[in-house]
Amino acid sequence: MGMTMTQKILARAAGVESCRAGELLMCRLDLVLGNDITAPVAINEFVKMGATKVFDPAKIALIPDHFVPNKDIKSATMAKQMRDFARAQKIVHYYEVGRVGIEHALLPEQGIVAPGEVIIGADSHTCTYGAVGAFSTGVGSTDMAVGMATGECWFKVPEAVKVVLHGKMKPWVSGKDVILHLIGEIGVDGALYQSLEFTGEGVKEIDMDGRLTIANMAIEAGAKNGIFPVDDVCKAYLAQRVSRPWTAFEADEDAEYAKVVEINLDELDMTVSLPHLPENTKPARECTDLAIDQVVIGSCTNGRISDMRVAAKILKGKKVAPYVRCIVIPGTQQVVKTCLEEGLVDIFIDAGAIFTMPTCGPCLGGHCGVLADGERAVSTTNRNFVGRMGHTGSEVILASPAVSAASAIMGRVATPEEVM
Repeated sequence: MGMTMTQKILARAAGVESCRAGELLMCRLDLVLGNDITAPVAINEFVKMGATKVFDPAKIALIPDHFVPNKDIKSATMAKQMRDFARAQKIVHYYEVGRVGIEHALLPEQGIVAPGEVIIGADSHTCTYGAVGAFSTGVGSTDMAVGMATGECWFKVPEAVKVVLHGKMKPWVSGKDVILHLIGEIGVDGALYQSLEFTGEGVKEIDMDGRLTIANMAIEAGAKNGIFPVDDVCKAYLAQRVSRPWTAFEADEDAEYAKVVEINLDELDMTVSLPHLPENTKPARECTDLAIDQVVIGSCTNGRISDMRVAAKILKGKKVAPYVRCIVIPGTQQVVKTCLEEGLVDIFIDAGAIFTMPTCGPCLGGHCGVLADGERAVSTTNRNFVGRMGHTGSEVILASPAVSAASAIMGRVATPEEVM
């Protein structure tokens, strides 16, 4: 029996010829990631276990992105602990305020992740890097600590779900709609500890930003990881960013899958996820009676330049509805620069939106857009659990940048056709 993409990557990292679902493997790591919330816990465990040096300063990434610029004394203390550790250990991939971006937007942009690599991060959305053909997954801070010290981590080889994409997407439909539709179809535990492996002729219709969005939300279906093939679209993206050697893996024709899910992109419509689970999906045009108080456009899911361009295209010459807050959060400093160069910032401000620094901010109810009791937001973020963005009495509707921008104008869930 052949192997899936994920199984091949894990087998190579473990130094074995082949592996099967359910096997336990100790794998060499190509990157260990932490942020200003999770890294301090890992650093404490690193010290407790008696470690004095990281296994490779060039294979650790410490990204202060959740509560920076620091929102209070506690967050400042956590960021300082990570900064001091990075300085002492001579960590190569540490990015200070002014250079930092949202971790899962920054690392692909900077070429820090590449095909065939094994990446762990003490953040559940580390699965983002499957978009470039890597095996990447979230772990706990203790596993991060061990990974920093030893350069290894054990995995149970996951079963795989084959997601076959057919056809072409309609105007305004995006990668966010693809992953919301998939989660709505299989549920938040539909791929529990499995690998979501995307394939089919429809893959070429999705740009890299869309693939990063889809892989980012694989965890919302319970998946261990999400992964895309390394095709010409991916190679062109990597050519501008990654100079070191990398290896792409393809699934064998006789690879074994736990199940196969087919998605016809021709039939896919703009989709939203209603409170309080990502699986609670409906076509956006069926939810236009839902009034909103806030819109967030950004995050590690949809804070890339293509997301900014789509939102600006819809907001240009329009106004955000009265009493609605529209917060636009670019994913990295490079996205900020491009938005400035292309005049997108003027469009956002003229529309009545606020354009902020790169931060996770409101996604986790941290800062820069926390919701009060009874408030409802449309957001391009990845989770809409109870209390995710603030008060437990608030609500979050997940949507694409296109739907979010249109909703900001209308003051309710809306589609671009209503405002263009």
